[in-house]
Amino acid sequence: MEKQITSFLTFQKNNAEEAMNFYIDLFDNSKVIEVQRYDKNGPGKEGTIIKAIFELNGKQFICSDSFIQHEWDFTPAISNWVECETTKDIEYLFEKLSENGDVKMTLDNYGFSKQFAFVEDRFGVSWQLNLE
Repeated sequence: MEKQITSFLTFQKNNAEEAMNFYIDLFDNSKVIEVQRYDKNGPGKEGTIIKAIFELNGKQFICSDSFIQHEWDFTPAISNWVECETTKDIEYLFEKLSENGDVKMTLDNYGFSKQFAFVEDRFGVSWQLNLE
């Protein structure tokens, strides 16, 4: 298998684009690659995302706005691990990602890392932040 394995984020509140742009603003070397939108003929709300491909610090992600309301949503059992190079970087990401989110583990030294935090952002996506 030569194809890349890519994380796919399914948003159920028509906020995929907002989340994607929020993440792109947080990480260097990030960009939107492609966006496909629903038109007036549906089945999703016009203008929402069928599929968007984007990169966060060079790692590819895909997201969509699901027009089907599923019984499931994001879970902290699957998270994005971010290696931070400086205290300034980890503090910045912790502040931004935890704003209106849920802090699972505060930014602290847990013995396995100089500084570590586990947060669920305002969109429900989980992030583990680690200072190298």
